[in-house]
Amino acid sequence: MAQNPTNRKKSELPKPGADALGKMPPQAPELEEAVLGAIMIEKDAYPMVADLLRPTSFYNDQHMLIFEAIQALASTDQPIDMLTVAEKLKQQGKLVEVGGMTKLADLTNKIASTAHLRFHAQIVAQKATARELIALSSRISEQAYNETQDVAELMQYAEGGIFDISQRQMKRDVTQIDPIITEAFARMRKAAENEGNISGTPSGFTELDKMTSGWQKSDLIILAARPAMGKTAFVLSMVKNIAVDYKRPVAMFSLEMSNVQLANRLIMNVCEMEGEKIKNGKLSQDEWQQLDQGVIALRGAPIYFDDTPSLSVFELRSKARKLKREHDIQLIIIDYLQLMNASGMNFGSREQEVSIISRNLKALAKELDIPIIALSQLNRNLESRGNGKNDNSVDGKAPQLADLRESGAIEQDADMVLFIHRPEYFRIFTDTNGNDLRGMAKIIIAKHRNGAIGDITLRFRAQYAKFQNVDDADTPIADAHMPSQSNSSQGYIRTASKMNMMNMADADGISANNDAPW
Repeated sequence: MAQNPTNRKKSELPKPGADALGKMPPQAPELEEAVLGAIMIEKDAYPMVADLLRPTSFYNDQHMLIFEAIQALASTDQPIDMLTVAEKLKQQGKLVEVGGMTKLADLTNKIASTAHLRFHAQIVAQKATARELIALSSRISEQAYNETQDVAELMQYAEGGIFDISQRQMKRDVTQIDPIITEAFARMRKAAENEGNISGTPSGFTELDKMTSGWQKSDLIILAARPAMGKTAFVLSMVKNIAVDYKRPVAMFSLEMSNVQLANRLIMNVCEMEGEKIKNGKLSQDEWQQLDQGVIALRGAPIYFDDTPSLSVFELRSKARKLKREHDIQLIIIDYLQLMNASGMNFGSREQEVSIISRNLKALAKELDIPIIALSQLNRNLESRGNGKNDNSVDGKAPQLADLRESGAIEQDADMVLFIHRPEYFRIFTDTNGNDLRGMAKIIIAKHRNGAIGDITLRFRAQYAKFQNVDDADTPIADAHMPSQSNSSQGYIRTASKMNMMNMADADGISANNDAPW
């Protein structure tokens, strides 16, 4: 049976020797000596290179041990010089192994100036990165020759390894405040020129955009709800608003629904046609004309779908970079976070893996300087909450941050957390002021790192899988897919959603088996 490369830790990658391709591995022993000597003779030298170097940055084993001792001293705020380093190595039982006091003295005697320390350290770090790449490629090459090795797993391992190395190289220098202020003013002026003072990517929902000023660059936004609340319908309504109405490119990665299903949902939304008719194609002549007119708006729209199942965060990064480079996308949507994976890395639990995924989504948003919206599941605790005296309270069933599945990392990494809450689904038909809640949805902003929290109300037209501003449509609200009940005096007839009856994991749109028309 082939050894799975994903089960091998990065630290276990073989150190390439002189026989690797018949060449010596990249190394700079003289510069390693220069760096270590400079650190031991200049008290402020170590902070200058601490962000660049690790013990494994040094090819020479003796140099690696010396730097480990230097790191240990720095971690406890002890002075760093030849004598303190020697004492630390003695405590560790490694002084003889590195060559004793003679070796340390040689290192310090070779240094006349520390003027070029940072430059020397950068070269040492680059050589170490080259060795890491060689070691990783050697491991990949070894497994690629093994015909029993799963190629898909090997590719995931390769992507994960490259990603891990590249992440360590992404370091930004500190920036003096002047250019940052200039950029901030430029963004403010641009926002002032926009209608409604929207500085980010508009969602198309008026009240939501007033609270957020649009989806802001580099933000990670988590949109969460229980199944059947309409998560996918909500983001597809936004896709239509952003790409069709505002002509801004949008990419959506769907790990649950196929591209055709997503397109069907958009057609339902734009043409305002029921899903069953879209599925079976049994339309009247007028309906065909209505369909043709609606689809015209979608043709040529800057909408990019990707339905890769079990998408890894590393694949997403690669595809997102290409979409940004080739189409200048302004927003990425992921449906949904818990279906992603971080293949090529080892984790003690699913919570740890989700933590890595959310952290990397935030890093990707910062790298591409665009907002990323990731859909997320909620725990089932919500279903049993509010079963006491507040059974009929609108807020009793409202989601909370603690309801997020694997909530710790997701809540921490997110710049915004939004929930979709439809009281009607829980048989709550009026609020405390007697307002009709049928066909209405609350978008709850539970966390907003750079703005206000609160909630806004939208209209949800379930038969079209469509969210819209409350004032945008005066048509009666029909089928909201509630548990079966009849209210003939109000002209409402509600039927149970087959999808909800099946209690699927997360199907707030057309299901994979096409059982539900909406």
